[in-house]
Amino acid sequence: MSDTTTTAESTQETGEKGQIHSDVLQNIPVTLSIEVGRAVIKIRDLMRLTQGSVVELDRIAGEPLNLLVNNTVVAQGEVVLVNDRYGIRLTRVVPASERLDNL
Repeated sequence: MSDTTTTAESTQETGEKGQIHSDVLQNIPVTLSIEVGRAVIKIRDLMRLTQGSVVELDRIAGEPLNLLVNNTVVAQGEVVLVNDRYGIRLTRVVPASERLDNL
């Protein structure tokens, strides 16, 4: 491949002035996860868990769940059922300034 081709491809992907082209950015995969709650337990208690065991979480029933993107909370919501599958209805989107404060 020639230097001209490499430079042309690079310009298409980054756009003007070294900025990332929106099409490239929009195709980057991210991991979404929903956090119901957390618990801190000792390893000996973890090893005693069996089928039917209950682990108490730090959230109260009805409290919003966290929607995380690559382990960063970006929104909160509530569980919904969509065609026999679980989903989340967003009730609050965390402002970008608040997300940056938590990094």
